[in-house]
Amino acid sequence: MEANTNATSSNFIKTIVSEDLKKGVVDKVITRFPPEPNGYLHIGHAKSICLNFELADEYGGRTNLRFDDTNPLKEDTEYVESIKEDVRWLGFDWDELHYASNYFDELYERAQLLIRKGKAYVCDLSPDEIRASRGTLTEPGQESPYRNRSVEENADLFERMKNGEFPNGSKVLRAKIDMASPNLNMRDPVLYRISHAEHHNTGDRWCIYPMYDFAHPLSDAIEGVTHSLCTLEFEDHRPLYDWVVEQCEMPSRPRQYEFARLNMTNTVMSKRKLKRFVDEGIVDGWDDPRMPTISGLRRKGYTPEAIRAFAREIGVARSNSLVDDRMLDHFIREDLKLKAPRTMAVLQPLKVVITNYPEGQVEWLEAEVNPEVPEMGVRQIPFSREIYIEQDDFMEDPPKKYFRLFPGNEVRLKHAYFIKCEEVIKDADGQVVELRCTYDPETKSGTGFAGRKVKGTLHWVEASHAVPASFRLFEPLLAEETEEQPDAEETGDDFLKQLNPNSLQVLQGFVEPNMKSARAQDKFQFFRHGYFNVDPKMTADEQLVFNRIVSLKSSFDPKAGQ
Repeated sequence: MEANTNATSSNFIKTIVSEDLKKGVVDKVITRFPPEPNGYLHIGHAKSICLNFELADEYGGRTNLRFDDTNPLKEDTEYVESIKEDVRWLGFDWDELHYASNYFDELYERAQLLIRKGKAYVCDLSPDEIRASRGTLTEPGQESPYRNRSVEENADLFERMKNGEFPNGSKVLRAKIDMASPNLNMRDPVLYRISHAEHHNTGDRWCIYPMYDFAHPLSDAIEGVTHSLCTLEFEDHRPLYDWVVEQCEMPSRPRQYEFARLNMTNTVMSKRKLKRFVDEGIVDGWDDPRMPTISGLRRKGYTPEAIRAFAREIGVARSNSLVDDRMLDHFIREDLKLKAPRTMAVLQPLKVVITNYPEGQVEWLEAEVNPEVPEMGVRQIPFSREIYIEQDDFMEDPPKKYFRLFPGNEVRLKHAYFIKCEEVIKDADGQVVELRCTYDPETKSGTGFAGRKVKGTLHWVEASHAVPASFRLFEPLLAEETEEQPDAEETGDDFLKQLNPNSLQVLQGFVEPNMKSARAQDKFQFFRHGYFNVDPKMTADEQLVFNRIVSLKSSFDPKAGQ
């Protein structure tokens, strides 16, 4: 089977798939995206989603969405629904929707098969005792004193575990493999544990739950998955994956292949850390725009097109590396530059009175909506005697080569006229609160005026028609973030000491009157400030709230390293 013409860039997994199809190892590519519903998806999951769905689509196969929901203590329906929403928002739809919990009956039967074959036993050691007996990388583990229980005793105990006769932590079912194996995952791993807990999907029907390393390969096999794609930390689990499928005598034999997970600079991707941020109110939810979750990126203003393009660009590799977070910003700029209307916003207003402009007069000026896309048309901007400019665009005593507004200097107002600063008004504390300027009516934008040049161009908003708005500017949540294992269950609160106090800055300013019609998730380019998105959670009829998606410029070179 040949790949579709809309092929993504080549990688080692595509080479494997192509060879499998060519040799007849498989006749149809079946992949799956198998999240655990114990949190919201983040940008790292987006890479996996794109890989699984686009790979299957390219070869005319199919992709399942499956929830590997084997831990009722950490899982919730909220997470299930959020994952569905995120996958759809990214532009994908699954062929089949599955839950590992729907396979619990078959998984239990396969565990009974292992017991009958003498390949599994019930162990009474505590979790700490099991951990201590596993040994080290250089020393073999110690066999459990319960390892040689008879098949009959193990079968009886396992059934009684299922029937709820034993308390949490009192017994587990372990595979009987090799306590001297150089791979610690093969040293009699736990297959089932007791947990008297309500499950989001099965309710209180079960009080024993399969471990991930048991449920995951069997679920793949049940669904006929051909290529089980997962990140590199599961490479050492592959022998166990294959052992479970073989010893449980599954008719379908999926193969596991590992690829490098996404690690990004200035980006927290530890599930534990992200949950702490939410639970302790450091952010206002999983969709806080400072979070690297897909829902957070969506609320911030990222588009699915930009994320998919980013995922394709970083590619699929065999070894871990660190991706510059500015690469993601590059792709959202590229996506929005031809989509987002241009407009002006003043984030930190300073009042300007144009003393020689007629009082009570309002003039409407014409400006292009997007100069790179003329077909987007034009907009009308009001201009009058009073306007707002940015506080940062004025200095009373400027340094050399400062081309913005200062006493005696002349600048251009974008789409309007030249103005000259004549007087500075201060309050009792000596703070500048108003500028008195004059304008030159001959310098109107678009008239072809060439009598003299000015070096500075300022954006502005006319005062009487200005629409109040809040602007939320973001920085990374942690002041110092290094490459990490996103799923590492490290303990301690040291990372909270790295919280960036400037991760959120809220400013109160104004936008042009055409923004009155802006709705949630509308995106704009504010002149000189960057791209902004209307916050869907905080915006109300009386108050517009904008999230800055990304600044206009970056030092990132998309061609570097190619």
